[in-house]
Amino acid sequence: MKTNSVASAGIRSKAAALREQLNLHNHRYYVLDDPVIPDAEYDRLFRELQSLEQQYPELQTADSPTQRVGGMVLEGFQSVRHQVPMLSLDNAFDDEELVAFDSRIRDRLKYKEEIEYVCEPKLDGIAISLLYRQGVLSRGATRGDGERGEDITANVRTVASIPLRLLGAQVPSLLEVRGEIYLPHAGFKGINEAALAAGEKTFVNPRNAAAGSLRQLDSQITASRPLEMCAYSIGRIEGVDDPESHFDTLEKLRGWGFLVNSHIDVVTGATECMAYYRRLEAERDQLPYDIDGIVYKVNSLALQRRLGFVARAPRWAIARKFPAQEEMTQLLDVEFQVGRTGAVTPVAKLEPVFVGGVTVSNATLHNQDEIARLGIKIGDTVIVRRAGDVIPQIVKVVDERRPGNAQDIRFPSRCPVCGSPVERLGSDAVARCSGGMVCDAQRKEAIKHFASRKALDIEGLGDKLVEQLVDKGLVRSLDGIFHLDRAELAELERMGEKSADNLLVAIEASKSTTLPRFLFALGIREVGEATAKSLAEHFGSMENLRQADQEALQSVEDVGPVVAHFVYEFFRQSDNLTLLDALIAAGVNWPDIEIDESARPLTGEVWVLTGTLENMGRSEAKERLLSLGAKVSGSVSSNTTVVVAGSAAGSKLTKAQKLDIPVIDEQAFVARLAALEKTGTPLP
Repeated sequence: MKTNSVASAGIRSKAAALREQLNLHNHRYYVLDDPVIPDAEYDRLFRELQSLEQQYPELQTADSPTQRVGGMVLEGFQSVRHQVPMLSLDNAFDDEELVAFDSRIRDRLKYKEEIEYVCEPKLDGIAISLLYRQGVLSRGATRGDGERGEDITANVRTVASIPLRLLGAQVPSLLEVRGEIYLPHAGFKGINEAALAAGEKTFVNPRNAAAGSLRQLDSQITASRPLEMCAYSIGRIEGVDDPESHFDTLEKLRGWGFLVNSHIDVVTGATECMAYYRRLEAERDQLPYDIDGIVYKVNSLALQRRLGFVARAPRWAIARKFPAQEEMTQLLDVEFQVGRTGAVTPVAKLEPVFVGGVTVSNATLHNQDEIARLGIKIGDTVIVRRAGDVIPQIVKVVDERRPGNAQDIRFPSRCPVCGSPVERLGSDAVARCSGGMVCDAQRKEAIKHFASRKALDIEGLGDKLVEQLVDKGLVRSLDGIFHLDRAELAELERMGEKSADNLLVAIEASKSTTLPRFLFALGIREVGEATAKSLAEHFGSMENLRQADQEALQSVEDVGPVVAHFVYEFFRQSDNLTLLDALIAAGVNWPDIEIDESARPLTGEVWVLTGTLENMGRSEAKERLLSLGAKVSGSVSSNTTVVVAGSAAGSKLTKAQKLDIPVIDEQAFVARLAALEKTGTPLP
């Protein structure tokens, strides 16, 4: 609550100390990824500063962490002139052009020795300029046309990795920093999931999402987006000694509190530049953010000054692009494929286009909802995205290129393979063929899965052979694999007697398996390799699993209500039980897993972890509880057995107290675990 009183010297000092603490903690959390206090303590400090600023408005400063939350809605962006023009970079598209760039530099400098370069990942975001006066952020602007950009100061203040005040004792009196604002993959996914849930339009890619977030007139919207900024150069600096190299520049920026990309490296000569390119290209798809190439810069600033500029680009830097991950092409047709679980998936047939390093002619359209969301029609020009080994997908329709004869995509009401009705049950986004193993497509995919390496691992029973076996009617169900005739096999395309003999030997060997492999091979919906292993180790035998109800199933690690439902229903369908009996009769066998119940004294109990555990991580605590037979839940209910409350425990602790559920602190929890793991006897 605002007052008219003037803050005393003590209160001013307290506010300044809080600002300094919070800015340092922001830097450790968002830039160094090394927090030293729990979130609850940060929140306490933040609220304390916020309260002081509300009570004494004159205490609110430009570098206050409270200014990151966004402010008044602007009517528009003002145009501002950059202190120093923000130039473009020339491009190299292959090794030959990179070598030519290096040769030009050495020729101009009359250098015979190799040049030292700084290699930087080229982040796929929005270039910005940040201006600091006396160490405090005073302006943020977009690149614009290089000479003038848009003033987005209110928005850049909300980006947590941008320091509002420079760190350190020796800071420039004036500093203009260039960098890239981008949206990490996790943040992009979260924004689009929220948009879908709200029935709003989603973003095409992280770069578009970052640009859209920065150009919000309401900075509170920008504040809600998890943007990051990496600094990569200085435009102007006054009041401190100039750095001697570009790498020194980056180190100074790091010291003043900026996030600098951790993959930046210094190399010598064109050969090492090319090696760096190949290394980052291989890592590209594992990075938590998008990069679209590498930027090479002469490291020595003295050499940079000698080399100078040409037109609107520096002679001392060049960008080498990776193969594009997005390209435009035309949607020629849509086919519908049927998978192992009956899922009917629309597949786009495209005019072939080179994207993500390969030629793409097919892309997934996922389901009916995705077709409706995209508003796509046959004949449309579309943007296709492919990243690494990810299945290519259509991310956007280029509406202005839609032809007059574009056709609607009609989802089939009957299976395109067997003619059975296509059903979409409840809230399931996927439409499915109801034919089950009557459907050749489902039968083929089920057999392929059953014989795959992580299932029964039948060597020689590959996809092409499975297609033949089903098409010729030689296998009609999974147990049919174990009744194949040698003579019929030998007559199949690319088989012969020796191949038939080898396959029959492999089939015979596959009969002796393990319970986890067999469960995975059955292809129960949502039961992957890890879940199959958890189920097998928990119940020990097929009979125990068949008799388990949904509540018992949910006591297994990683098994929630959805998986429990699918497993329970699988073992209640007569066709599945008949198949199990047929497989056992054919000789498929596995040993039961002996369960030592004395080692699982918490079986049937539900535990909840809340707050910060100081002596062990949450994941370790969960793992140890699961090993003792407990189920670890994320929420408190009347079924909860015990709540472990660490420091800064919140609403879960409050709810447990209201429901009169036993609550223990971390010290008691550690003691109880030790006793259980040693003797198997719970403490009172």
